[in-house]
Amino acid sequence: MSVIEIVCGIVLILMSIFLVAITLMQSQKQQGMTSAIGGTNNDSFYGKNSGNTREKALERLTKIVAVLFFLIVIALNIIAANMG
Repeated sequence: MSVIEIVCGIVLILMSIFLVAITLMQSQKQQGMTSAIGGTNNDSFYGKNSGNTREKALERLTKIVAVLFFLIVIALNIIAANMG
């Protein structure tokens, strides 16, 4: 095992823990079929301006970390294939 593989493995472990943590910090969305059946309107001021909320920031951060996680896994597999 090379130093690069060990470093990438450590980064993957840390990123996976971070990804789970930020996913658990997000609030559950309770709209969908229940609001369609109940006939409630979700077009409130808060709903329209949700781009600046904590949930939106966590959602963006989750997407970024997931893409980085995926890219590191691909890079680690390429490195492992070239070493072996």
